[in-house]
Amino acid sequence: MIRDAELFVMAEQVLVEVVRRIRAEHWKIVIPPMYDMPGADQPMTLRRMVGHYAYDDAWVPALLAGSTMDEMGRDRFDGDLLADGDALTRITDAACAAARTVTDGDATVHCSFGDTTTTDYLRQLSIARCFMAHHIAMHLGSRACPLTEELARGMWEATQPDAERWRSIGVFREPLVPVPADVSWRDRFLMSAGHDPHALDH
Repeated sequence: MIRDAELFVMAEQVLVEVVRRIRAEHWKIVIPPMYDMPGADQPMTLRRMVGHYAYDDAWVPALLAGSTMDEMGRDRFDGDLLADGDALTRITDAACAAARTVTDGDATVHCSFGDTTTTDYLRQLSIARCFMAHHIAMHLGSRACPLTEELARGMWEATQPDAERWRSIGVFREPLVPVPADVSWRDRFLMSAGHDPHALDH
């Protein structure tokens, strides 16, 4: 398993733990946009956000295996993937199992936006899962970032060499500076990506 697959599995585990905190009364909570890219720059209800997460994860096994969305049928995972209470667990378990088999980071993944490498695909998914876990946890009332220090450090080390590229496509925002010298890896990663680790405390 390549390093980015390890980080993806860790990010999945953190996000799944956060999603399990959601109760029926939480689904209508509106989460501000986490990205500046067109199509992802609008607020979203928690229910819709988790639905998008399930949809993305449902594609992971097939895309990591080299299949295209057209081969699988682009409408394969349309519909309400959260209607079955156990579906999300099955979907995330399958995504993690597929990631654990990845040994070639340069293999091609045929994404909806075009072809990319397995490394880039997994890294973008991991970034999204880290942001989602943090923002959902904060809106559920937590004041402790759910990212583990191991995951946050791994994500910081993986994304910093090409942080400007992530900014250029709207995945990262302008970094929050200055970053204190003694800051945690959680805060360092989030601040470098333009996300306030303690936004709801202000």
